Amino acid sequence: MSKSFYSLGLMSGTSMDGVDVSIINSDGNAKFEGILNKYFQYSDDLRKNLISSRDKINSSKDLKIYSKELDALQKEITLFHSKAINEVIKEIDFNIDIIGFHGQTIFHNADEKISRQLGDGNLLSQLVKKKVVYDFRQNDLKNGGQGAPLTPIFHKIISKEIKIDPPLCILNLGGIGNITAIESYENSALVSCDIGPGNCLIDEWVRKKTGKKYDKDGSIAKLGKTNLVILNQALDHHKSLKTKNILSYDYKDFDLNFVRGLSLEDGAATITEFTGSILGKSILDFLDKLDNKHRKILVCGGGRKNLTLIESIKKKLVEKHTMENIDDYEIDGDFIESQAFAYLAIRSFLKLPISFPKTTGCKEPSIGGVLVENL
Repeated sequence: MSKSFYSLGLMSGTSMDGVDVSIINSDGNAKFEGILNKYFQYSDDLRKNLISSRDKINSSKDLKIYSKELDALQKEITLFHSKAINEVIKEIDFNIDIIGFHGQTIFHNADEKISRQLGDGNLLSQLVKKKVVYDFRQNDLKNGGQGAPLTPIFHKIISKEIKIDPPLCILNLGGIGNITAIESYENSALVSCDIGPGNCLIDEWVRKKTGKKYDKDGSIAKLGKTNLVILNQALDHHKSLKTKNILSYDYKDFDLNFVRGLSLEDGAATITEFTGSILGKSILDFLDKLDNKHRKILVCGGGRKNLTLIESIKKKLVEKHTMENIDDYEIDGDFIESQAFAYLAIRSFLKLPISFPKTTGCKEPSIGGVLVENL
């Protein structure tokens, strides 16, 4: 029987509002059990500093220009994660074997082979006295991949857990939307890519206009009216840009310029329909390249709670595929990614691949992550 590990995974997404913490028990292969999930919210100051720094980083050169600012922020981020870990550890009566530390993405450019996450794995290991795996994306980039998405191998485990036979899909609506098609339970049958903006544009619009973090339930967009002229121009512009094989997007690949001048509600409605249109078409294009089979699509991530966005996507699928909330299968859709990085940490420790040619575009299955042991 293969050894199983208690692993703690940490994920802080593009919303930059806090850290998801999950503890799982797994052998890094087929065995998986979710143990605990908890969310830790950033302070207003930390969140504002993160957003401000991200907004300054528009190229790899900016990483050097603002290096001192980023170093200070990295230390603050790492300290925040360590406090979250220590608080969670107080709630359990077993030992954590390993920690998967994703960090806070500040810049991602697959073309330049650069993906920068704020988070000091060495410092975190010193603070919590545990094995830590971090910097998950670099090896994939070095092996010809785009560094994302990394969750497909875990999506496969989740689908096994809820006992749905393939083919099926898992659609993650975080800041960026990505989809995994599970053709069978062989790793080589995983196909995945980023498919467009998830919550990022909607969240930014609401944040800039109201100071709130997101459009709860899509209620602001529901009150507005979509500006069809602006929407169609924006969709045409997006179509003209999408000329290469993009497997991974960055937050900076999208902007809000097309809705400037609109009211809060009309802007939210137009952005939501823009996002839903891109995601719906991308899902259809993605699945049409695989086959013409009907798919069940399970939705996770914060965007699944935006009812206006979900309705927009469903309309684009035109009954060809079925979309369901992953929570309906007793899986908490808020913590898929934090659980995923707990799982990926185990695979990294065992020297098992975490990315594959049909998920990130890497040349061959790639091991990822850097292990530090300051015990």
